[in-house]
Amino acid sequence: MAAETSQQGNNRYRSTYTVPKMDCPSEENLIRMALAAIPVHQFAFDLQNRRVTIEHDGIPDDVSARLEPLKLGATLASSEPLSVLNDRQSTHQETTFSIPKMDCPSEENLIRMALADEPVTSLRFDLPNRTLYITHSADPADLLARLSPLNLGASVKETRVVGEGSSGYQQTVFSIPKMDCPSEENLIRMALQEYGDSVRLSFDLKSRQLQVVHQVPASEILAKLSPLNLGASITQTTMADSGPVSATAAPDDTGEARTLRLLLAINGAMFAVEMILGLMAQSAGLVADSLDMFADAAVYGLSLYAVGGAAHMKVRAAHIAGWLQMILAVGALVEVIRRFTFGSEPESDLMMGIGVLALIANVSCLVLISQKRNHGVHMKASYIFSANDVLANIGVIVAGLLVHWTHSSYPDLIIGTFIALIVMRGAQRILKLS
Repeated sequence: MAAETSQQGNNRYRSTYTVPKMDCPSEENLIRMALAAIPVHQFAFDLQNRRVTIEHDGIPDDVSARLEPLKLGATLASSEPLSVLNDRQSTHQETTFSIPKMDCPSEENLIRMALADEPVTSLRFDLPNRTLYITHSADPADLLARLSPLNLGASVKETRVVGEGSSGYQQTVFSIPKMDCPSEENLIRMALQEYGDSVRLSFDLKSRQLQVVHQVPASEILAKLSPLNLGASITQTTMADSGPVSATAAPDDTGEARTLRLLLAINGAMFAVEMILGLMAQSAGLVADSLDMFADAAVYGLSLYAVGGAAHMKVRAAHIAGWLQMILAVGALVEVIRRFTFGSEPESDLMMGIGVLALIANVSCLVLISQKRNHGVHMKASYIFSANDVLANIGVIVAGLLVHWTHSSYPDLIIGTFIALIVMRGAQRILKLS
């Protein structure tokens, strides 16, 4: 009997106790002292639910015998050998935690830091319901032990095994509230471009959702999306049936280059026309739009450099375009301020005429590039810039009409400012890509 007890004592267990009268740190200290003579490797206290999980050597009865004299009502809820738990953890698990005091992003950051060293695949936060979903290969008690010191009232609600017999890929749905047009879609593709064919992206602009099939942690993908300031957050993570499959045909580099040269010529010519006539018409809107045309011409030229190149070349081209856009946007704002300070008398007829001509040019660009826009982010960026320019051209035409009706320069100054800010906003997002 003594030999049997000794053999059992060499086993390591993870035991969970319900302790009804444990409601403050003083009871925690009593438990620690009571078990000081037993080889205890780890404690995980859950004061809110009056539970404690203990990883220890020796049989659970030894622990129970030490806890009984404390008169805290401790009862053994569950206990398993660590070897059994380790076998179970060879597959991923998803554990749901209730965290009553988690009500803002600052608590999210605390939790991320607390779990930084744990084998966590993904974190999904539900702030309104104070709930945290963690996909992991650790024991839930280990995670709880990391969360408890944060004093957010963390407790385990349920744990389930996921991914048995799966492909090893996960499918994560991201909510992206500010993703409402193809320009944001393009920024996201560029932000995740370093993963190449190892991820599959599916966009739902109407619902402002992004679905990603991946193997890297979902939190890592979220870290790439956060600098874009689109409000990205994880909605759901599940195991995927299969990994990404690249279904995109190899791009026709010769066709891309031919299209880009034509686009470069159109935008370069329109820049010169709009700039000259914009100065003649004293129109801040036309001057700003001409600078936008020049920025697009630069984008097309840089895209020519990226055709057939590696991903890092395309990102470099985008960064150069972003800096150029930023400089031009600042220049356009300076021109608006100058005209506001010293006055101007924009010619509405010339504004509307050139606006229509620019609109025709940009619609032509859209038609030319529409069939090439899926041949890499550099081509999609070119498409998006032209699409944004169509909106800017319509704004110039509307401003011309308002100048004619109101006999005021303010509509022209407003549209000039608006176009400059659009260019600046696009430049900021592009420069955040890596």
